[in-house]
Amino acid sequence: MNPLLLTDGYKVDHRRQYPDNTTLVYSNWTPRKSRIDGVEEVVFFGLQYFLKKYIIHDFEEYFFKRPKAEVVAKYSRRINNYLGENQVGIKHIEDLHDLGYIPMVFKALPEGASVPIRVPMFTMYNTLPEFFWLTNYFETLLSAVVWLPCNSATIAKQYRIVLDQYAKETSSIPEFVDWQGHDFSMRGMGGIEAAVTSAAGHLLSFTGTDTIPAIEFFEEYYNANSDVELIGGSVAATEHSVMCMGTTEGEYETFKRLIYEIYPKGIVSIVSDTWDLWKVLTDYLPRLKQEIISREGKVVIRPDSGDPVDIICGNPNGKTEQEKKGVIELLWDVFGGTTNSKGFKELIPQIGAIYGDSITVERATNICERLKAKGFASTNVVLGIGSFTYQYNTRDTFGFAMKATYGEVNGEGRAIFKDPITDDGTKKSAKGLMKIELENGKYKLIDQVSWEEEKQGELKEVFRDGKLLIDHSLIEIRKQVAGK
Repeated sequence: MNPLLLTDGYKVDHRRQYPDNTTLVYSNWTPRKSRIDGVEEVVFFGLQYFLKKYIIHDFEEYFFKRPKAEVVAKYSRRINNYLGENQVGIKHIEDLHDLGYIPMVFKALPEGASVPIRVPMFTMYNTLPEFFWLTNYFETLLSAVVWLPCNSATIAKQYRIVLDQYAKETSSIPEFVDWQGHDFSMRGMGGIEAAVTSAAGHLLSFTGTDTIPAIEFFEEYYNANSDVELIGGSVAATEHSVMCMGTTEGEYETFKRLIYEIYPKGIVSIVSDTWDLWKVLTDYLPRLKQEIISREGKVVIRPDSGDPVDIICGNPNGKTEQEKKGVIELLWDVFGGTTNSKGFKELIPQIGAIYGDSITVERATNICERLKAKGFASTNVVLGIGSFTYQYNTRDTFGFAMKATYGEVNGEGRAIFKDPITDDGTKKSAKGLMKIELENGKYKLIDQVSWEEEKQGELKEVFRDGKLLIDHSLIEIRKQVAGK
């Protein structure tokens, strides 16, 4: 599709609505409000993908390389069928096609940076006066593509903060946290692009993922190479259909076959609550103990129904001894392990657990806290983080918006802003040209600056007139997220 049609319908005629002789529109992309308690900084991620995929690749392939007559005819047909006969016109579309590139500047903070609420992540403006209309024309497409990876990268970082803290307090293997948050979200996201960009946000803080195309995404758009670096990985794992096909009566044999024959070494994750989780833990595993502890690798027990906190840590109000103990304590009863230098129990390396249903940051915190209270290291369990975490969010989770704050008409600058009297302050915009400074390690907005001041500060040109100027790598962004 012609990328100029990837927009809200009301955008197409804003060109004629600006004052006569408008020559420049300057806008910014900003998280304006956090609806997650305690989160006051948002991870910036996804602009480079947007620029490479849409502004460079798609415009080249589906607009500039196509015959002008074909592009214009299709655009005109779509707009006229949509709005009825109108005066939107086609000359501006012809002029852009003749130009052969997108005449815009994007200036941005480093991808992976944590940006305070109400501080712009990037700005954009046109470089040729006749294309002033392009700046805000891109608002819809840009917003639809960029808010989700920012959201997911931010939420993944919150998981990382929690898991790092508990590993530091209770575990002898804090590096295991790289794998402790595992992305299970792909099937529950709002389409493939949403699944991939969200999963990419997750991989800025973790290496565990079941979203294979996220690895391709980083190789294509963020200079990664899975041959020489770990982008993301996973392990062999079963699903319920596999376990069910072995029948209830044959479930023990299914476990035995998986451990003995199919995966005699390496890590294998086995769904364990198809019928009776407690029977698996107190009957099958004791019978398979010697085979498991003599394996080169780990058998991972995977329940995924019930209350995650109670299943993993035990329910003090449970009806049975097994329910009261929970998965980790029952595994300890069978396999034992060591008590580390911090005084917490760690299961033997050949056995572990993963829980991947309805995990949230709050539940992850509760699981770690209750394991700690029972004397177990937090790294005894992996948490599968799915669409219950990553899809239950919107653009409004962090109040993302792209707004114009400056323009030029008849050669004169105008600092513009919005401040609705009926609003609580969320929609009050900055004003004029912008400069971002670092103050005590945090980004700070200074608005209403001169063009000379706008050229200074932390916003760097990443794109100008069809060319990408800064090309971040996954390695660089991960370091930025981790604060290294």
